[in-house]
Amino acid sequence: MDSTYGAAWAPRVLSVVRIVAALIFLLHGTQKLFGFPAPPPNGFPAVFSLLWIGAILELVGGLLLMAGLFTRPVAFILSGEMAVAYWMFHAPRNLYPTLNGGDAAILYCFIFLYFVFAGPGPWSLDAKLRRDGKLPAWA
Repeated sequence: MDSTYGAAWAPRVLSVVRIVAALIFLLHGTQKLFGFPAPPPNGFPAVFSLLWIGAILELVGGLLLMAGLFTRPVAFILSGEMAVAYWMFHAPRNLYPTLNGGDAAILYCFIFLYFVFAGPGPWSLDAKLRRDGKLPAWA
């Protein structure tokens, strides 16, 4: 397989990774807020608590990332959310992510940070709006 094959598919695979990661992330929000696909293990978060705000970010941010709309700023915010989630809720339990339950938070943090720099890929509303000249370069 030559290198042009991989180069041709890399942007499309970026879009697929964004969509799949956003869908799974979105499900964390729906679980915390609506009990779907299963009730949250620790009960529903209190309104305006940090967990509730995080769930709203997961729901809205997951939807925006899945659609590829405002990908870079949304990914920046969600990367920060996951860093806060790790250091506030997981790291105090144990140093090792596999023991403190924070491995998903770390992965999401760095996947979202990658989207800040790589962008959404060609299969996104951002790409369509940019082609139409309706989106600034930073978004």
